[in-house]
Amino acid sequence: MAAVCFYFQVHQPFRLRRYSVFDTDPFYFDATANESIMRKVADKCYRPATIKILDLIKRHQGRFRVSYSISGVALQQFEQWAPDIIDLFKQLADTGACEFIAETSHHSLSFLFSRSEFEEQVAIQEGMIKRLFGQTPQVFRNTELIYSNEIGGHIAWMGRHRGVICEGVDRLLGFRSPNYLYSVPAHGMPPGKKPISLMLKNYRLSDDIAFRFSDRNWKEWPLSAEKFARWVNQINGDGYLCNLFMDYETLGEHQWAETGIFEFLDALPGYIYDVNPGQNEFLTPTQVLDKYQSVGEYDVPKPISWADTERDLSAWLGNPLQDNAIQEIFRLEPAVREKHAKGDEWILEDWRKLTTSDHFYYMCTKYWADGDVHKYFSHYDSPYDAYINYMNVLDNLRTRAGV
Repeated sequence: MAAVCFYFQVHQPFRLRRYSVFDTDPFYFDATANESIMRKVADKCYRPATIKILDLIKRHQGRFRVSYSISGVALQQFEQWAPDIIDLFKQLADTGACEFIAETSHHSLSFLFSRSEFEEQVAIQEGMIKRLFGQTPQVFRNTELIYSNEIGGHIAWMGRHRGVICEGVDRLLGFRSPNYLYSVPAHGMPPGKKPISLMLKNYRLSDDIAFRFSDRNWKEWPLSAEKFARWVNQINGDGYLCNLFMDYETLGEHQWAETGIFEFLDALPGYIYDVNPGQNEFLTPTQVLDKYQSVGEYDVPKPISWADTERDLSAWLGNPLQDNAIQEIFRLEPAVREKHAKGDEWILEDWRKLTTSDHFYYMCTKYWADGDVHKYFSHYDSPYDAYINYMNVLDNLRTRAGV
């Protein structure tokens, strides 16, 4: 039996406005651009995709199931500019076939730089999920699927989550398949804590949808739901789990409606069921943990992610621009917290929005000249432009914090 677990990341950052060395006001974020982008993506993805998934759940009588992690900064923008999307997610929650996943509220790299801030951000996001959708997350995913033994052990120490979603990396799996449930190694677990289960992304099948679906040079183009269902069914006999993890924006924004992505999604559940009647199903992450046991340990001594071919942190860290910017923002944390405690109502939230990983992603220089995915997501002319603008904002925040 192959159980398909669909997990979608939903995230939109608060993008910075053009901020020069001559600006002195504390208004860092481009409300006009952020509203425009949110409304555009809501029209292309969030609204039609969620309506489609609601229909699939009802049509298949709750047997089609999905899960989402929604960053707190995305939820803030939904509430401000697209509240009907919140209502659609509430309808999904009410079906009983949709699970919401914990993550950092500000989609940050806080675990790597401030454990206390990391714990606060997870608690903030979980509180928003509880308030809006009535669920208490049982499974955690870190920003951009960043994971290591240390992160798994810390989640176990926090004691609120049964499992963690992460990337299935070939060099760590070796001969093994990502299509099983794994666990944090014993040497990575704090004393007295129960083992944490790990759900690994099947990146080949996930990326067939997320990145290759509309690529006319791909030998498998066009990808039909029937063909994809056959690939999923081949897991039977060498695994029991097909974790399809991707950005929600895949549906309609990265893969436009004109590519046939919504028709593919509409047909997929039926083919998954029909290709091997009675043997394949859709499960949420918690249902996976209820049904299956770990087959072994997944040892991740150094942080991994789901980004780029390296599957490491180099999309956000590693060049001098990124390293300097992120060290400086987290160096300000004590002063920002002190200023907030003394009555600056907005400084902590502004600081947290500046920890969002996207700001450092825009500074990535790895493939910029090739017009890669980094350039696609950036609204800056270059990584250096992104760095200068960010540091101009940071200088103002430093002044506000009294540093």
